[in-house]
Amino acid sequence: MVFLWILSCFAFAGAAYGCGTPAIPPDISGYSDIVNGEEARPHSWPWQVSLQKCKGFHFCGGSLINQNWVVTAAHCSVRWSTRVVLGAHNLNSSTEDVQVIGVGKVFTHPEYNKTRRWNNDIQLIKLASPAQINRRVSPVCVAETRDNFPAGITCMATGWGRTSGNGKPATRLQQAALRLWTNEKCSFFGSITSNMICVGGNGACACKGDSGGPLVCQKAGAWTLVGVTSFGRGDCNPMMPRVNARVTALRAWIDQTIAAN
Repeated sequence: MVFLWILSCFAFAGAAYGCGTPAIPPDISGYSDIVNGEEARPHSWPWQVSLQKCKGFHFCGGSLINQNWVVTAAHCSVRWSTRVVLGAHNLNSSTEDVQVIGVGKVFTHPEYNKTRRWNNDIQLIKLASPAQINRRVSPVCVAETRDNFPAGITCMATGWGRTSGNGKPATRLQQAALRLWTNEKCSFFGSITSNMICVGGNGACACKGDSGGPLVCQKAGAWTLVGVTSFGRGDCNPMMPRVNARVTALRAWIDQTIAAN
């Protein structure tokens, strides 16, 4: 099959680090939120990426899916000068052992449409050099087209976004437990397409700065990328759901793009 090599890349993380299985397990005993949220256990979400401007300003998140590729949102303005930071927890720390890698190539979904509520809001970054897989940096598994993650289950989102609608960005990585909903729950946003997934609204909320970051659900014991944080209300009301790009619907494009590049 054409994509066998691609699928093996998504699973590859070196001999000791399989995809979606952090060497430092996350603490999810107290599910909380990003707005007024809970600090994640340091380095327990090792695929989490900080996309930063050249002077170190964090503007979006992302997910490492293998040594060479990162998934983020299409609306995140990735430039050749963007810094891809892996292995971070405290963005204000000057002593953390992080990897800072340049952007090699950027691939925005060809049917991304901001005027239609960010349909196909997904983008791939090919790193300028491979990430070094270790205890603090390892890839997430990627949902397959045939996977089903039904409404009602609880998944996890992470990021350094604002901790309130008018608040400041987090400096330490935050985590949120978000429930999946049917797309009808997000119908007040307008045209919600099959390439989107409705999440949150259960007292937890991603906010500005979390865009492009991962929404992960457990599949056979491994954390699996199901959504890419996309858009929602500007006030980041934790009782209102938000929209993610739906990875199962966009997996074929991910495979095809990586196979061709």
